[in-house]
Amino acid sequence: MATRIIGQSIKRIDAVSKVTGEALYPGDLVIENMLYAKVLFSGRAHARIRAIDIGAAAAYPGVAAIFTAGDIPCNEYGLIRNDQPVLCGPGSDKAGADIARTTMDQLALIVAESDEAATAACKLIAVEYDDLPAVFDPFEAMADGAPQLHADTPGNILTHYHISKGDVEAGWQAADVTIEGTYTTSWQEHAYLQPEAGLAYIDEEGRVTVEVAGQWTHEDQAQICHALGLTTDQVRVLYPAIGGAFGGREDMSLQIVLALAAWKLHRPVKIVWSREESIRGHHKRHPMTVKAKWGATREGKITAAEVLVVADAGAYAYTSSKVLGNTTLTCTGPYVIPNATVDTYAVYTNNLSSGAFRGFGGPQGALAAEGQINKLADALGMDPVELRLKNILRDGDLLTVGTPLPPGATIDKVIEQCAMHGGWQHTRKGWHRESSITQPIEPHKKRGIGFAAAFKNIGFSFGVAEKSSATVELRGETEIEEVVLHYAGAEVGQGNHTALAQMVAEATGVPLDRVRLKLSDTSLTEDSGSASASRLTFMSGHAVKGAVEEAIKTWKKEERPAIGAYTYRAPATSMYDQQTGHCEPNFAYGYVAEVVEVEVDLETGQIDIINVVCADDVGRAVNPQQIEGQIEGGIVQAQGYTVMENLQMREGHVMTPYFSNYLIPTVLDIPHHVKPIILEYADPRGPWGIRGMGEMPFLPFAPAVAAAIHDATGIWLDDLPITPERVAMRLRKSGG
Repeated sequence: MATRIIGQSIKRIDAVSKVTGEALYPGDLVIENMLYAKVLFSGRAHARIRAIDIGAAAAYPGVAAIFTAGDIPCNEYGLIRNDQPVLCGPGSDKAGADIARTTMDQLALIVAESDEAATAACKLIAVEYDDLPAVFDPFEAMADGAPQLHADTPGNILTHYHISKGDVEAGWQAADVTIEGTYTTSWQEHAYLQPEAGLAYIDEEGRVTVEVAGQWTHEDQAQICHALGLTTDQVRVLYPAIGGAFGGREDMSLQIVLALAAWKLHRPVKIVWSREESIRGHHKRHPMTVKAKWGATREGKITAAEVLVVADAGAYAYTSSKVLGNTTLTCTGPYVIPNATVDTYAVYTNNLSSGAFRGFGGPQGALAAEGQINKLADALGMDPVELRLKNILRDGDLLTVGTPLPPGATIDKVIEQCAMHGGWQHTRKGWHRESSITQPIEPHKKRGIGFAAAFKNIGFSFGVAEKSSATVELRGETEIEEVVLHYAGAEVGQGNHTALAQMVAEATGVPLDRVRLKLSDTSLTEDSGSASASRLTFMSGHAVKGAVEEAIKTWKKEERPAIGAYTYRAPATSMYDQQTGHCEPNFAYGYVAEVVEVEVDLETGQIDIINVVCADDVGRAVNPQQIEGQIEGGIVQAQGYTVMENLQMREGHVMTPYFSNYLIPTVLDIPHHVKPIILEYADPRGPWGIRGMGEMPFLPFAPAVAAAIHDATGIWLDDLPITPERVAMRLRKSGG
């Protein structure tokens, strides 16, 4: 038997190829006789497209073809609902496809012998528009008389969830302190290193083959097949190296139009978007407004909560209903609240579509929940850690949806460990910070410390049937000489393929160097589900274990190679009851807490992140070094969201489409020190006790920063991003 491999910080299996340049990303792919394609975006927030004149463009030297709406057999797509045309314009079989509802809508695909020719021809296309009334504010979009984006969605309300638990009025009467707050968040750009790119061609078996960066090969395949009227045996999707995702590659960008061009022309076709096209052309994190009122007794028991959430879904559904499902659950935090009312709305507007982004509605919910509990602690004169532990959810306690967390709730332990590593101690009098913070020598600078915690689902939620399939081959004669795993899960930088290899070695007992992986190719693998929802290690671990067990049964029968296939099906979940919100939302959770120390320049409003302590319960650490990397990366990305990234959109147009005016953290901006605390309280439902954790470090960062700024300056800042301008204005307004 090999040395146990789970728990070791082995080198990533793709590390050398990526640092040497051997690994090929979609933009690197080159094939003989290749054409180049360019997408024409609408550039109109809301308009009926009367005509698209491609005459001059088609006559441009080198142009091979131009495709418009009439060329799409079934001109619709969508991850949750098919509400978006592949190409907008006249001539489509779908009602409403002649209307552009956002500037990111695609109107035409220009294919030429060179990228330069495609770009030049794109500029020659003449489009005749009739502009339509537009709406850019979700509150205005819900009002009577607002422009309607979709005929089947009255009031532009894509999704509404409601929770009613206990007696809220009785809860207010029992409260000695009530806190009200309004929290706002803005869009966030995924800013992955590799912009959208891909190559499509007809492979040796006659299949339309698309090599692209995505998060779910089989879902990409299904949407291509639906739009083009093809069967799954006619379409192949495979992923080369992927330069980041963070949820930004869950929805379609160029997969369908690439497949269309290769299918029609029988020549390879390549697209590479510029950074500007990427920022203008794919979805963003949901902006939300959260209005919250919480009450508590003077002893620190929360008695009631009332929350209203309005999210800007943009022009199409994308994953808004699922994102909002998470916000609905997380906006009251991981706390026992006996009386609660929650109403949440995802609303269509003519802005860019909003969709999946790391945390998937959890960061917005946590900003409000943790902001409220920190303000309650301040009003009660109580330590914020002490107040949390008085109210924290433990095994058997009921969520606001009326059901308990799955077995193995550990958020109390995570908070305690984070607090101890962050400068708190526990005595007979309760939890309190051990010592005061050392202040800078400069009189115009102040330091403060903030605390926040959060929880979030692992795996798909709210009634979605969650499954993951794997196939294992055991090769050899008298002993296992090689193990081959077939698995579709996407490696988007999170290290899943390395974790897969470790889990295969652990399950089979063979050394790691005998493991071979065949991955992310619909022609070689069954459906594994998406690289999202912090699910992939949890789900793939179960699938791998099951497949190995089946293969070993075959091996013992002396069949060589011994093949085992297994599909893991997770415990069932359920959707919110329409009247009460009662449900069993998730089958597993991740738990996280953070302490953040900031330094505030009182003159400029500049926020410097000094120290971060992040405690994550991962259940079982497959590869501790990769987990540390996830923690550090998640915190830096959350730092951008919290204090820097300020995407500006004006009447549906992105005004900050470059990294020169949309600022993300650089090496000179990141925290001075990050201390990852990896906790391993086994999840009873996880393979080897594993929990997912990829999204968790992001969740509590913003409210922890807000609390630290308050500790330093005495002001609360509830609007993201907390830019220097906002800090300075708020300080001046408060007289600070």
